[in-house]
Amino acid sequence: MNRTKRKIFETSMNLFATKGYDATSIEEITSVVGVAKGTLYYHFSSKEEIFNFLVEEGMKLLQNSISIKIANCHTLASKLKAVLLIQIKVMTKYEDFMTIVLSQVLGKESRHLTCRKYVFEYIDLIEKIIQDSISNGEARDAELDDPKVLASGLFGITYSILLYKIKNGDKVDINNLYKEYERIIFSKYNIK
Repeated sequence: MNRTKRKIFETSMNLFATKGYDATSIEEITSVVGVAKGTLYYHFSSKEEIFNFLVEEGMKLLQNSISIKIANCHTLASKLKAVLLIQIKVMTKYEDFMTIVLSQVLGKESRHLTCRKYVFEYIDLIEKIIQDSISNGEARDAELDDPKVLASGLFGITYSILLYKIKNGDKVDINNLYKEYERIIFSKYNIK
């Protein structure tokens, strides 16, 4: 991604997260970036295309991070701990991105459906990790009636991390947060 496209991308992400998609205009994006509309339209055909690109790239980053991290894990517990830690780190490092995705998952417009599609693909990835671990015998003691519930719940933690972060004035101790969520999740499902 060239420098101008990256600046448009980052500026749009910040504006969408702070003002909302509807309240952000192309004019505002170009003004903050310091480029003409023609330059923006050279890289993106519309505000919706910027939004879709942003969501797609961010969710790919999250999925790739998970795939890389779990490649060397050999138990369900180690895989789910990796997923949990990555989600906490992504939530704290890329809060604007996660704010956009989480705020746009519900609704009927195309951007809501786009966010939902990528979120569901991500939850499906977590569910596959769980299912594969069960099939491989890596989850012998786990009390999992429905892996979809655990997979959705793990993604749902991102909502609570965001709320926790906002409530505590953005002061987040990643290690403490991780330990608390780990204790809650792993004791609930008897995952060892």
